[in-house]
Amino acid sequence: MAAGIRGTRGPRPPGPGVTATPGPDGHEEPARPPLLRELLLVTALFLVYKFGRLVANGHEDRAFHNADRVWDAERALHLPDEGTVQQLLLHGEPLIRIANTYYAAVHFPATIAFLVWLYWRRPAHYLWARRVLALVTAAALALHLLMPLAPPRMLAATGLVDTARVYGPSVYGATPETDSMANQFAAMPSLHFGWALMVAIGLIAATRSRARVLWPLHPLLTLLVIVGTANHYWFDALAAAVLLGLALLVVRAPGRGGSTPPSASPTLGTTALPAGALR
Repeated sequence: MAAGIRGTRGPRPPGPGVTATPGPDGHEEPARPPLLRELLLVTALFLVYKFGRLVANGHEDRAFHNADRVWDAERALHLPDEGTVQQLLLHGEPLIRIANTYYAAVHFPATIAFLVWLYWRRPAHYLWARRVLALVTAAALALHLLMPLAPPRMLAATGLVDTARVYGPSVYGATPETDSMANQFAAMPSLHFGWALMVAIGLIAATRSRARVLWPLHPLLTLLVIVGTANHYWFDALAAAVLLGLALLVVRAPGRGGSTPPSASPTLGTTALPAGALR
C-alpha cells in the first residue's frame, strides 16, 4: 500500500536559523556565503587595491606625457572643457568644499554599504556585484601600470584649480612623488566613477521600488565631482565605463540565462482517472 502512494519529494525546508529571502523577481535567494570568508575576501581585495596603486606610483615623466596626450585628444574631439564644470562649483566656497568632501568621503563608504546591503538582502546579487567590482579593479590596476596619468589638477595647460589643496579637504599628499598613501598618477580609469556606476546598476538590478530611478544620481554626481575638482578627465570616466561594461559581459547577472522553473508533472505512483470519474 505504501508503494502505491509514494510520490515525489518537495523542496526541503530551510534549516534552523536560515531565512529564505525572496528576490526582486519573487524567487528565493540562495543562502548567504559565509560572513567571515567574505570579510576576509573583501579586505584582501581592498589591500590589493591600495598596495597595487602604490606599486604603480612614480613614472612622473610618462604620467605628464600621457596627460598632455589625453588633454589634446579631448580637445580634438571637442569634448566639453573640464573647466566649465569647475567654474560651476567655484561659484561658492561651501559648494566646492562639499564637492571635495564628496570625493574624499563617499567613494569607499557607499561601495561598502552597497555590498553589505546586497549580502544581507540579495545574496545572489552580492556575489555578482563583488565579482564584477573585483574584475574592474584588477583591470584598472593593470591600466595604472601600463599608462600612468597625471590628473588635470597637475597639468598647467588645463588652467584648472586643485580645489582640494586650495579649499580642502584633501586625501592626497602635498608632493605626489613622496605620497605614501596614494598613487596620484593613476587617473585613468576613474574607479570613483566605475564603482559608483556599478553601485547604481547593482541597486537597479536588485530592487523593484520606485526609488530605483534615483540610483543613477550617484554616478552622475560622482562624475561632476571628479571632473569639477580636477581629479579626472572625461576620458577617465569613459575608460571606467568601458571596463565595467566588459566585466558585466563576463560575469553573468542573477537570473540571466538561468533555468526556468520545472512544469508540473504527474506524481509518481498515481494512476490517471478516467474521464467523468469522481475526484
